[in-house]
Amino acid sequence: MARFELKLPKMGESVAEATITNWLKQVGDKIEADEVVLEIATDKVDSEVPSEVSGVLVEQLFAKDDMVQVGQTIAIIETEADSVSEMASEAVVVPVEVAAIEKSMEVAKEIVAVPTNFSDSDKFFSPLVKNIAKEEGISLAELESISGSGKDGRVTKEDVLNYIKNRGAETTGSVEVPKTIAQSHTSDSELAKQTIINKPQTAMPVSVNGGDEIIEMDRMRKLISGYMMASVQTSAHVQSFIEVDVTNIVKWREKVKTAFEKREGEKLTYTPIFMEAVAKALKDFPMMNIAVDGDFIIKRKNINLGMAASLPNGNLIVPVIKNADQLNLVGMARAVNDLGHRAKTGKLKPDDTQGGTYTVTNVGTFGSVFGTPIINQPQVGILALGAIRKVPAVIETPEGDFIGIRQKMFLSHSYDHRVVDGALGGSFVKRVAEYLEAFDLDSDFYV
Repeated sequence: MARFELKLPKMGESVAEATITNWLKQVGDKIEADEVVLEIATDKVDSEVPSEVSGVLVEQLFAKDDMVQVGQTIAIIETEADSVSEMASEAVVVPVEVAAIEKSMEVAKEIVAVPTNFSDSDKFFSPLVKNIAKEEGISLAELESISGSGKDGRVTKEDVLNYIKNRGAETTGSVEVPKTIAQSHTSDSELAKQTIINKPQTAMPVSVNGGDEIIEMDRMRKLISGYMMASVQTSAHVQSFIEVDVTNIVKWREKVKTAFEKREGEKLTYTPIFMEAVAKALKDFPMMNIAVDGDFIIKRKNINLGMAASLPNGNLIVPVIKNADQLNLVGMARAVNDLGHRAKTGKLKPDDTQGGTYTVTNVGTFGSVFGTPIINQPQVGILALGAIRKVPAVIETPEGDFIGIRQKMFLSHSYDHRVVDGALGGSFVKRVAEYLEAFDLDSDFYV
């Protein structure tokens, strides 16, 4: 028999860790090759980890809700010797690596050394939390007063570090906003995590009577909550609105949607038409395709459009159309339909939600005329598409002005006033409107 190490696989360049949400196989269970062993979740999407070999699960190295780094061993599977002999030969660790591992183990032992002065507490604190508290001079009473964000209200490492940070800030009366954006692709998730745990120590009490139902937020709703609060605290939100006549687009879509689906095998919605116009406008105004890192502006090379999508459970996710400016209408329709379908069926991969440079959200899907969306950090702008409505409008002709029925909608542009002023924010959304109103009724699919 041989032992195979099941590791957390790489899930994309921008994903470094994941949380174990459910073990589908328990110790002693038989596993076939490619059979799913456990379910995991990154900061935005859920995924599964299959086994690379057949065998018996003999050890789970992490429990449910534990955070695991990419490349870490999460389980041991016992297999027939000949089935993994080749893998075993490739897994030989050179002496230098052995020394590094041993050194890491020694450091880990020092980190988790349990201080004795917190043993009188009735609350559970992990060895790491106790060690940090001891190093920072936090008393037992202070540690017990910290509101925990972990499972069953446990105090986590981040809770203690945030407490230390805020304790130092209390004397100045200032509030420190978490640093965001471009240091890494995962900085936006870290910002959300910090916001989630950086809660006031005392909250306004809520009266609950016998008829009220108490529902705990699920993991994704907690993350969304953190993202939204972090964005409001980070960016100076301001909005511009513009009404657009999309009569030509409505007529063109009605004329070609059947032939489009028959020829391309894709349904034609309004979304790819709007996304195409946004991508063009971003090429015209590259300073809307930026991010902010402290006193520096990062001008993004690629135009990657985020597409806010609602999930069946009521939550929200933002898959990203990479290099959207390089797609024609057919390519955009395929990207929109593919990401939308995989979002609804839970098939998105972690990389599908990473790297966005600008976001579009369709509030008109639910009948809203316009909205004031919150910026998707670390971006500096987000466009809300309102519902298309038939309205009476003035039609200018060479023979004079007339009243007619037109198809119109509102575009709502939220942008970060730290780096985007009204001239740029307004000009950008106006350019999107111009592209939409100039849509050619005789346009070919591939234009």
